[in-house]
This record gives sequence, C-alpha cells and structure tokens, in this order.
Amino acid sequence: MQPAYILHHRAYRDTSALLELITPLHGRVGVVARGARGARSPLRGVLRPFLPLLCSWGGRGELFSLRRAEVAGRMPVLSGQALFAAYYLNELLLRLLQRQDPHPEVFEAYVQALDGFAGQPLEAVLRLFEKRLLEALGYGLMLETDVHGEPVAADRRYRYIPEQGPEPIEGKMPDEGGLSGRALLALAAEACDNVQDLRELKPLLRRMLGLYLGERPLKTREFLTDMERQGRSGHD
Repeated sequence: MQPAYILHHRAYRDTSALLELITPLHGRVGVVARGARGARSPLRGVLRPFLPLLCSWGGRGELFSLRRAEVAGRMPVLSGQALFAAYYLNELLLRLLQRQDPHPEVFEAYVQALDGFAGQPLEAVLRLFEKRLLEALGYGLMLETDVHGEPVAADRRYRYIPEQGPEPIEGKMPDEGGLSGRALLALAAEACDNVQDLRELKPLLRRMLGLYLGERPLKTREFLTDMERQGRSGHD
C-alpha cells in the first residue's frame, strides 16, 4: 500500500472511475477503479480529492487497475478560496508531472500545502509550493545571486531573466516595475510573510511556470483571479 492523493477523477463506463493519483515513490499514476461508483462499493466516499489514502494497484502499461484503497488520515478543512487553491495545485501537477516519474519532494510539498491552507496565508502557501515544484522539476529559480555573480541585496530592485537570474535595475520605485531583493531573499529562505513581497513574487512565479505550462491557460487560475476581483470590488 502506497500513500496517495487523488488529483483528478472522472466517471468511466457504468460504475467505474478513472483516477490520477500522486504518490511519493511512483509519481503520478493513472488507475481504473472498477465498480467504484457502484451502490455497494466499499470505495464510495473513499475516492475523494484531498483525502490522504493508502492505495495498491497492478497491471501493465500507462493505466493500472486499482486493487485497494483505504483512508489514511483526515481531510484538511478547505473552503472558499482555499478549496479552489487546492484544485489549482492539482491542475499544476496534472500539467507538469509525467506519469510514473517519481518526485518525493513534490508529494511532500503538496501535503504541506494542503495542511498550510488551514491556518497560513493563502498566497504564502501558494508561492512556496510553486517555488518547490519548479525546483523539483529542475527549473529552480536563482534567488540569492544576480546575473553578475553578486549577492542579491535586499534594498535593491531587480528584473528576473529566465535561466539567468536577477538583474539589478536602477532608479525604480516599488510600483514602477521589477521586484525587490528583499522579496527574492524571502522566497529563497521560504519565509514569505510580507504582503508586498508576496505581491511582487506572484507574477514572477506565474511567468516562470508559464514557460513550462504552455499556452493553454489553467482553469483554476482563471477562477481564482475572478474570485479575487469580486472580493476587491466588494470592498470598494
């Protein structure tokens, strides 16, 4: 039995389901849960997103047969924006992880993010997960040294050049472009608790993820953006 979470599920034939799992030792795994949607199936109520599971499967090829699944812990309390943020994590993993390509550190980051949504600032949890995901896939950001090999200074501003790192820029105020060295260093230290830093890091990480996601937009990101706009308009 392997620890697992369900990233995606959809109906298959009359009573079965197709599932995409994330696991620490096997990466993303596609399985068929035969009869799982049947009225008397012991899996009814078990195969749910964000619920920690123990699973076993067998077979060959790209799609395996689920043999067993049981609940391994409590589902985190997710509602409102936190719930859609969790679905955003799932969509990122579905788009960026290849099947049967294990990344134990991604699984751990995913578990920590789900737990973090319960009590930590949403934006901080998302930025940290995005940073860890890029690192695990081999696309980690250079955050502590600039393009000239000099240490990033907290009181300077930078533009980030993909695959090269931060480039110092002069004469820019916080609202005039770039991002602060303080924000870069906070992300490097995984200590993003400043609202302005998080505001500056969001477009950076979105741009870097976009290099590998391709042109097709993330559905959950669009929905989260709409929710944020509605929230701001409600306070105007």
